[in-house]
Amino acid sequence: MRIARIAQPDGLAFAKIEGEGDDLTAVEIKDEPFGGTPTFTGRRWPLADVRLLAPFLPPKIIGVGRNYADHVAELGNDIPENPLIFFKPNTSIIGPNAEIKLPAISERVDYEGELAVVIGIGGRDIPAERVRQSILGYTIANDVTARDLQKADVQFTRAKGFDTFCPLGPWVETEFDPTDVAIRTELDGVVVQEGRTSQFIFDIGETIEFISSIMTLRPLDVILTGTPAGVGPMKAGQSVSVTVEGLGTLTNPVSNR
Repeated sequence: MRIARIAQPDGLAFAKIEGEGDDLTAVEIKDEPFGGTPTFTGRRWPLADVRLLAPFLPPKIIGVGRNYADHVAELGNDIPENPLIFFKPNTSIIGPNAEIKLPAISERVDYEGELAVVIGIGGRDIPAERVRQSILGYTIANDVTARDLQKADVQFTRAKGFDTFCPLGPWVETEFDPTDVAIRTELDGVVVQEGRTSQFIFDIGETIEFISSIMTLRPLDVILTGTPAGVGPMKAGQSVSVTVEGLGTLTNPVSNR
């Protein structure tokens, strides 16, 4: 099921997204949809008549760096022995079609298209073989990074933590197999990144087992699984789109802060 958060004529609501291609309908969900089987109000709108927002506000966002060998190589780094993890604040979250704001302090801000995992049950010390039961679903993210600040600081917090630096959406898909799907990023319609989840250095099971051995994972925590090669800068006036096969496309314009 595709679960979205929308701005509709009377306010904000969660909705189930039905249909395929350009023929999509938002079906309003009565209450919080993430704790069990949702109920519906009976109201529905063509998706074109509502505005998609970020699907939810995660308690925490955990990024995984250097999880594709070709991306490791393009930045001149070594392949890590364990998942390389970092935090992004939830204040960096924006939804589809919201503007990525480039801070004046940075001279190079890069796109990084990624598959995002949404935690369901969560817990601590989750073994890889039980990871599937701990996942609510999947969505798309852009792990926007001020590359020059990342290099200057060595650690990642400032470079990845600016407001608007984590576009997320367009919805959460609860029935999805992430084993081998294509990820593509386009800048102004030109393909700049292509990869497949089968190229992960650390797969989702290994990653969640590792993270949960360090910290408790809570419902609706988000894990960004890493980006393929082809990262590069965005400029004000451009538009970046991240597509994950079977999930959809997340598009955001770029402007100056």
